[in-house]
Amino acid sequence: MKRAAFWTALTCLIVTSVLLASCTTSTTTTTTTSTTNPVTTKTTTTTNTTTAQPSTTKPTTTSTAKGNWWDKLGVPQYGGELNLRTNKDIVNFDPYFQGNINNVYTAWLEPIHTDDWTVDPATFDFKIGYHPTQFMKGELAASWEFSDTNTYIIHLRQGIHWQNLAPANGRELIADDIVAHYQRQGGYGTFVVDPLSDVTQNVDLVSVTATDKYTVTFKTKTPNPEATMENLQRMICTQSIECPDAVKQWGDVNDWHHAVGTGPYILKDFVSGASATLVKNPGYWGFDDRYPQNQLPYIDTIKYLVITDNSTALSAMRTGKLDCIELLALTDAQAIQKSNPELVQFTNVMSACETLEPRNDLKPYSDIRVRKALQLALDLNSIAKNYFLGTADPYPQSLASSFMTGWAWPYDQWPQSLKDEYAYNPTKAKQLLADAGFPNGFKTDVVADIAGGADLLQIVKSYFMAIGVDMEIRPMDSASWTAMVVAKRTNDALAFREGAGTLGNINTPLKLLTRDLTGFGGNFSRVSDPVFDAFYTKAMSATTVDQVNQIVMDANKYVAAQHFAISMVQPNTFGFTQPWFKGYIGQFGAETAGSCYLSHYLPRFWIDQNVKKSLGH
Repeated sequence: MKRAAFWTALTCLIVTSVLLASCTTSTTTTTTTSTTNPVTTKTTTTTNTTTAQPSTTKPTTTSTAKGNWWDKLGVPQYGGELNLRTNKDIVNFDPYFQGNINNVYTAWLEPIHTDDWTVDPATFDFKIGYHPTQFMKGELAASWEFSDTNTYIIHLRQGIHWQNLAPANGRELIADDIVAHYQRQGGYGTFVVDPLSDVTQNVDLVSVTATDKYTVTFKTKTPNPEATMENLQRMICTQSIECPDAVKQWGDVNDWHHAVGTGPYILKDFVSGASATLVKNPGYWGFDDRYPQNQLPYIDTIKYLVITDNSTALSAMRTGKLDCIELLALTDAQAIQKSNPELVQFTNVMSACETLEPRNDLKPYSDIRVRKALQLALDLNSIAKNYFLGTADPYPQSLASSFMTGWAWPYDQWPQSLKDEYAYNPTKAKQLLADAGFPNGFKTDVVADIAGGADLLQIVKSYFMAIGVDMEIRPMDSASWTAMVVAKRTNDALAFREGAGTLGNINTPLKLLTRDLTGFGGNFSRVSDPVFDAFYTKAMSATTVDQVNQIVMDANKYVAAQHFAISMVQPNTFGFTQPWFKGYIGQFGAETAGSCYLSHYLPRFWIDQNVKKSLGH
């Protein structure tokens, strides 16, 4: 009730200011600074093979760990239970199906590559979605290299075994298993591509073959090492390798009873709408990179509790029934920080700018003047200051987020003429609408995923009303929104999903170039522009990272000038951990249901039982 009252009062205040401001013209110019050196990715990467060692019952910090930066974090401990929250039911257990559907299969299915646990967070903290390849290492892979620009070779670790569950029954992972995964994902042979899957990860593959028992060779169409590494290393759940024996026996593995992988945890129990329980795999092959003598995992049991109501989740966190809560709005974060000062706070930038997606292929939004008018109607400075209480920068975003240092075109580098097109100016907005044939405005609607942003949309509605645009807000659940906007494409006006817009994206560079690509499922604005399409085609044919970088920069400038979507600001999200939950600092994809690297991070986290006991839990 307090939250609702707060935002109602704030909305009324902003509406009043909007109505007053709509009678005048104002232009605001703001600047920010950012470095623009591109992150250089390696074209050849090799990692050392982890040799199987005897299991240990107590963690140790001797040998190579002595004197390293992580010593200050404390000594890892075995045992305990980690309780995590998912705000949506878990409905997917097979990487063949659309990766964005909520899942936890990455706890028992492993990828070929993963994050490097030994990288100092001061160098790179893995808290954004783009993880450059120089901070990656092998998971199932022991090493990899390019034999030529079109041939990528992966050498698997030897001695990795499928979990001792039927039908694999503990047999060794081999190269044929990797081949089967990519054939299935790419629709080769007898397989058909899932219509909602992210097939862009395989679009460049010509063939995937097992050269020998532990070697997989990928042949690609383009000579672009950046494209190859992004496709095979980027964070996406569908990179997780499922068991081909299980697929052969059951057709797919979307029944949780058929969960079998090579990973650190085994799915023991699942109750739809309630919980998923994972227990440690006693035969897991992995050892801690920081403490190579320590066999993983540390934590015995992981429980994902389905808690859709935010107030219930906050209550569970306050009483110690949850060990972590994340993706909190600012007001919730402030409240729990006040009530529970012992909790450890972390902050992440949202994966995309808050973006309104107009149908560029339909009237009135096919007219750039209408899109410009809606942008001019929004006071981003006021939204950043009053709605996000100063925790978000008050700047618009182009294609790449300004947090993508070296790949973005930050606002301070925009020419003044372009800044003027994003400055709050309701008088100019009305004139543009009149020029476009709407002197009295028009009625429209926005289909909105109810997972977040409802209060923000009310504020946007008031800004639009001030220029004569009457926007109806049509809330719907995530599955319905995906079906309408992504699959069927039947929305006919505006679309909104918090943190999932086409502007301000944090993603791999080439993936950025698909956001407005003709026909791409994530192209929510339905842009079909030959100039933009050419950026992707040209980038896929590039042979160096520098070439790709320049193309992405050109695309940033083009997207900003074309106003394909309406930019708001890119906010932070907030999270908290209990003082006894160690190792987690908000790494992207580390513990969230639906994330990609559960098999890497979950076994490396630990519970400090002494701290937990001292706090009465």
